[in-house]
Amino acid sequence: MVEPVVTRVRTVPETVAQHLTSQGMNPLLARLMAARGVTDISQTSTQWQHLINPASLTQVDLAARELADAIEQQKRLLIVADYDCDGATACAVAIRGLRAMGAQVDYFVPNRFETGYGLSPDVVQLALNHRAGRPDLLITVDNGIASVEGVEAAHAHGLEVIVTDHHLPGDTLPQALAIVNPNQPNCGFESKNLAGVGVIFYVLMALRREMRDRGHWKTRPEPRLDALIDLVALGTVADVVRLDANNRLLVARGLERIRQGQMQEGIRALFAVSGRDPANANSFDLGFTVGPRINAAGRLDDMGIGIECLITDDPTEALRLARELDDINRARREIETTMKAQAIEALEDMDVIEQGAPALCVFHPDWHQGVVGLVASRLKETYYRPVIAFAPADDGDLRGSGRSIPDVHLRDVLDLVSKRHPGLILKFGGHAMAAGLTLDPDGLDLFEEALSDAIVDMTGQTTFEPVIETDGSLPSAWANVQSATMLANQVWGAGFLPPVFQDRFRVVSQRLVGEKHMKLVLQRDQQRFDGIWFNRELPLDADVEVVYRIAPNIWQSRISLQLIVETAWSSGLE
Repeated sequence: MVEPVVTRVRTVPETVAQHLTSQGMNPLLARLMAARGVTDISQTSTQWQHLINPASLTQVDLAARELADAIEQQKRLLIVADYDCDGATACAVAIRGLRAMGAQVDYFVPNRFETGYGLSPDVVQLALNHRAGRPDLLITVDNGIASVEGVEAAHAHGLEVIVTDHHLPGDTLPQALAIVNPNQPNCGFESKNLAGVGVIFYVLMALRREMRDRGHWKTRPEPRLDALIDLVALGTVADVVRLDANNRLLVARGLERIRQGQMQEGIRALFAVSGRDPANANSFDLGFTVGPRINAAGRLDDMGIGIECLITDDPTEALRLARELDDINRARREIETTMKAQAIEALEDMDVIEQGAPALCVFHPDWHQGVVGLVASRLKETYYRPVIAFAPADDGDLRGSGRSIPDVHLRDVLDLVSKRHPGLILKFGGHAMAAGLTLDPDGLDLFEEALSDAIVDMTGQTTFEPVIETDGSLPSAWANVQSATMLANQVWGAGFLPPVFQDRFRVVSQRLVGEKHMKLVLQRDQQRFDGIWFNRELPLDADVEVVYRIAPNIWQSRISLQLIVETAWSSGLE
């Protein structure tokens, strides 16, 4: 059995839960929402009128005017995208939205292995020779806030730039025509958690209004931007941004359209190759089945494949591209599995786990730099401490990608290392839970030591213990398929985690299915439940403490309640 884990029950403000119930919310849902910071039922609304007004987004109106001018003057626009799912969906939203408004627009996505991230001088040079012709205006999506040199290079060649981004800015901002970023200084936009795709969606809303004011929609239909909301939902969930009320609204509207069959042909095809039914789409599908297939293109190949899949209206072409993305994702999984096994073997050989290192650094000369972030994530989950995985780059440097735990702000740690050891880190960036960096190969040993020292100094800890937050015991009256269906229809994700319950059960029966999953029948009092523990091969003891989710299980047109086991350990009552 698994060793007992530390759990903590989320605090439920009783007066808030009662208030939500008095507003008509289901009592179980009211307690779950109250524990997650919801104080009024309006914060759970999925109606468009509750979306934050675009006007509060700094410089969005300026960007709209500049874009409207460019469209009227028939200038060539070029979208400069990022090579992850947020960047791909943001690019698709920009292409579809701007073309619907009459723009001449194409896109360019930097190659992870050749030019690296963002609008750099090298990317500007490539943009000048774009297949669609020399552009007049560059529009960044999901990047650009740090592209000071890139914008300067664009100006040197006579190109203007509009930056749309959501990443944290540095000390110096690029001298762009307009910068639309909720995280730039003095921006009063209430939600600082918009993904890149959300930012460009807001820009399009402002542009449509600007063109309405100029009379453009008097002679032709006004574009329906809600037709793009499936893309916004996908990019928002896949980028793991915090699902605050505004983001939950965007995701809920996107999922609603997908369930109704109103989606881009590329998303429909990606559901098909994933073996998922869009009629029952949820945020898990976006984050763990559709999103990874888009991301795989940027990790191993060319994100252009993913973008083309999202902007084509030809079902046959969409399916062909989705199958190609699925193949790339299978290759990604194989590479990731091999790299993780090599990393674990190396860590065991070095005895760093037993020595209690506060962070782990792993490197292998044969590793793929597009997959090191995933390996770091898996190792972080296994060993519960910050992990940075490195791979060699073509220029001889080491490219590292790190993943952290809630106790350690990874970007701040790297900043401290950089200040203590000038020149050791060639460049870095990121945020609390994930970061990337470049090192000289000769500096890896010093960096590993400096990283551990910085973590100890900043946190005062040398070891970290995982704590699972739960929603406590699930009352018997609510342990039914109706509750599971209700929860499945909500939007859960980063910063708004799905409900997890903890109860004591007797194991009535258990058997291995699919050679690696444990199928269970669990009993609590007089109630029996079907359960499944994925990727669990060892049998459970007779009496167990279980941390679990509830979900509707659909089989041969029948819907039943299923418990999805997260972890379990002996309750010691045998």
